[in-house]
Amino acid sequence: MSTPQQQIRARFDAHHIVVYQAYCPAIAEAAVQAQRFVPPFSVARMTWVKPSFLWMMERCGWATKSNQERVLAVSLHRWAFDWAVAQAVPTDVEGVNAAIRVQWDPERSARGSKLPYRSLQLGLGRSVAHAYATQWIARIDDVTPLVRRLAALRSEGRWSELERLLPTERPYEPLTAPS
Repeated sequence: MSTPQQQIRARFDAHHIVVYQAYCPAIAEAAVQAQRFVPPFSVARMTWVKPSFLWMMERCGWATKSNQERVLAVSLHRWAFDWAVAQAVPTDVEGVNAAIRVQWDPERSARGSKLPYRSLQLGLGRSVAHAYATQWIARIDDVTPLVRRLAALRSEGRWSELERLLPTERPYEPLTAPS
C-alpha cells in the first residue's frame, strides 16, 4: 500500500497529539517552565505547528538556525488539534481571512531528502494563538538534547542508530480531514 500524497503522521495516543516547534532559548525555557506559552512568546503573530518530527528538523536545521535553537514537543489535547484541522483553510486559497491555515510540505527522510508525499503544518493566527498557548496544551517537553544527539549521529553517518532513536510516528486521522 502506498502512502497518500497528503497525510498527517504524528506521535499520539487516545487523548493527545504531539506537534513540534522551534524557538530561541528564552521562549523555550519560559514555555517549559510554565508548561504553556508565556512571554516572550507572542500571540500577535501566526504560529506554525508541525506533527512531523523530520519536517521540523528540516525547518529548524536540526536546531541550528537562528532563533530556532531549541525544539519543543508540545502535547496538545486531540479535541483542540482536531478542531483546528477542521477549521483550517489551505494557504493557497486567496481572499479568505482565515484564523487557521493548513499547508502541505514535502516530508523529509532522516538524511534530509524530500519524500514523495507531504506532511501537514498548521498556522494558528492571532485569534486562536492565545487558546493554543494556554488551553490546548497538556505538556511541553524540550527535546533539544535528543535533536542534538540525532544531529551528531547524522553527521557521523550512523543512520541505523539514528533511525532507532527517531520518535515513532504513525498516520493520524482527525475527526475532520483538512482539504
